[in-house]
Amino acid sequence: MMPKFEYSQLIKEDIQRLGNILEQCFLMSPGGSEIFFNSIGLENFRVIRVGEEVAGGLGIILMPQWWGGERVPMAGIAAVGIAPEHRGGGVALAMMQHTVKELHAKGVPISTLYPATQRVYRKAGYEQGGISSIWEVPTQSILVKEQSLPIGAVVGNHEIFYELYQQQAKLNNGFVERDQSLWERIFKPDEKEGIYTYLIGCAEQPQGYIIISQHQDQDGSFIKVRDFVVMTTAAAQTFWNFLAKHRSQIQNVRWKGSATESLTLLLPEQTAKQKSTSYWMLRVIDVVKALEKRGYPPGIQAELHLEIQDDLLAENNGKFILSVANGRGEVTSGGKGEMKLDIRGLAPLYTGLFTPQQLQLAGQLDATETAMFAATQIFSGASPWMADFF
Repeated sequence: MMPKFEYSQLIKEDIQRLGNILEQCFLMSPGGSEIFFNSIGLENFRVIRVGEEVAGGLGIILMPQWWGGERVPMAGIAAVGIAPEHRGGGVALAMMQHTVKELHAKGVPISTLYPATQRVYRKAGYEQGGISSIWEVPTQSILVKEQSLPIGAVVGNHEIFYELYQQQAKLNNGFVERDQSLWERIFKPDEKEGIYTYLIGCAEQPQGYIIISQHQDQDGSFIKVRDFVVMTTAAAQTFWNFLAKHRSQIQNVRWKGSATESLTLLLPEQTAKQKSTSYWMLRVIDVVKALEKRGYPPGIQAELHLEIQDDLLAENNGKFILSVANGRGEVTSGGKGEMKLDIRGLAPLYTGLFTPQQLQLAGQLDATETAMFAATQIFSGASPWMADFF
């Protein structure tokens, strides 16, 4: 017999059980799950039961995400954990399917997550949507001598950082509008760790910031850039000059960036290397809302005839016409269905992670030449990446 799954909000009686599951899943010490509960909020957790027993759970973080210069309401999925004795029985997939249906009922256009494994999320309609890369460069090789702007330590009030981040987020596809818990994660030090914060430019006309911590591992000493914003060329030069000044004590600098990191153009040689790369995943929850709330290149006027298949959400099935003009999109039902794809294939098209040609080669879509040309225009833009992990 197939097991019976029951999906529901977390109740008080389930907190300890779910906490134990998450601590085992994420190699945490006893009581460590409070970090998840406190940052995400108990009301935002869901559990799934097999019979009477809680078999797993997850957290939902509602936060807008920037696409084409517009904020799109998004649900981040975090702290997904299934008890070991219930793995392999379809519990995780059932939980994700229930979550997707709940989000659709609430009118959420898109959802993103960082997968430990892709297969279960793909079955729920998620696909690769963007990249998060860790870069490393030896301090001795930075050699940027220009410090065009003043840089000074900031203690206490970080409001100016929030404003600068918002300015940069709007320009980057995939950035989220951070809530307080994400900011606290940046500023909260780990044990035996100091965090140092600096403003680039004068207080009256700030042009960026850098937040760092210093570490030692088997490879030597390094600076971890926990967060940064550079809004001008002068700020980028000052950013590198400041990091180069640590070369007498620090061997390397590590920072999180996109797969194509434009900051490396300021370095004299190709000494910056990607230390690791991970793909985060996105699911289009509501086709019409997702396409209409996204921004598009302002100089484009085009029409794309889509035919979407979604095995989980019937409302997303059918033919749609996406009409783009003046940086905005309008969706109407019907059309020729010149680009056929399932809900998974729509995700990397929507984000611009891959071109329509690349997606067609990967078997993610089938389209006419006219539709391919229109989609290439419509979904062009900055390579999607995310500075935050959840």
